[in-house]
Amino acid sequence: MPATYPHNGRTYSFDPAAPLDISLPLAPGIEQVNCFWAEPVRFDVIRVGRFVGSVALGGSTNYQRVHVTPHGNGTHTECYGHISPDPAATLNRCLRRFLFVAQLISVAPRPQPNGDLVVLLADVQPRLAAADAPEALILRTLPNEPAKRRRQYSGTNPTYLEPALAHYLVAQNIQHLLLDLPSVDREEDAGELLAHHAFWQYPHAPRESATITELIFVPDAVADGRYLLNLQVTSLELDASPSKPVLYALLPHPPG
Repeated sequence: MPATYPHNGRTYSFDPAAPLDISLPLAPGIEQVNCFWAEPVRFDVIRVGRFVGSVALGGSTNYQRVHVTPHGNGTHTECYGHISPDPAATLNRCLRRFLFVAQLISVAPRPQPNGDLVVLLADVQPRLAAADAPEALILRTLPNEPAKRRRQYSGTNPTYLEPALAHYLVAQNIQHLLLDLPSVDREEDAGELLAHHAFWQYPHAPRESATITELIFVPDAVADGRYLLNLQVTSLELDASPSKPVLYALLPHPPG
C-alpha cells in the first residue's frame, strides 16, 4: 500500500515495499571498494577459553569482531566533525533526522588542464535549479561502471568536486550530499579540503546537521529524478559511520 510524504507544500506518494539500496556492502578481503590506503575490512572469530565464535568451526553461535575504517571502506556518512577538533562533533549527535527528499542527478566530470577529472558547478546547477527544493542531492558520475563496486582508489587521484559547487549547494540549502566517489575533495590537496570546508561552512558558521555520504553506487536502472532518501547509519560517536542510504521513488499525490 502506498504511503505519503509531505514536502515544501506538496504531498508525494511512495511504495515502502520498493526500496532502492544505493550502498556498497562491507565484506572482508581485497575485492571490496577501498580508498585512502585503508586496510581491508576484516572479520575475526572470537575465541574465549574453549568457546569458538563460529558455528562452522563447531561453536554454538557466530561471534565475530569487525575491523573497519569508515572513511576508507565502503559506503559511509560523515559530519563536520571530520574537519573539526571538537569531540562532540559526532555523526550520532549531528544527524537527528533520517528521511529527506532527494534529487538524483547523473553528471560527467570534465578533464582539467592538470589532468584531473572534476564535477563542475556549470554541469549541476541547471538541473538542480529546476528541481523543487530538495533537501539532499545524489550525484552519480558517468560513466557508471560496475567496477565502482570494487575499485581500489588509493593513489589514483579520483574524480572530485569543484569547490564552487559545494558553495552553491549551501546556497540552495542542500543539507545532505551523496556521491559515488571517495571524497568531495582531491585525494592529495595539502590538507586544504576546500569542498569539505565550503559544504559545512566550517569553521565560521558550521552546518552541524549537514552530512556527506561517499562511495555509494546507484545502478543504471535507477533513473534520475526525485526520491525519498532514508539515510541509515550506526550510532557511533565518531565523525563518520558506515551507512546504508535507501531510496524510494516519489510520485505526486494524488497522481495525475
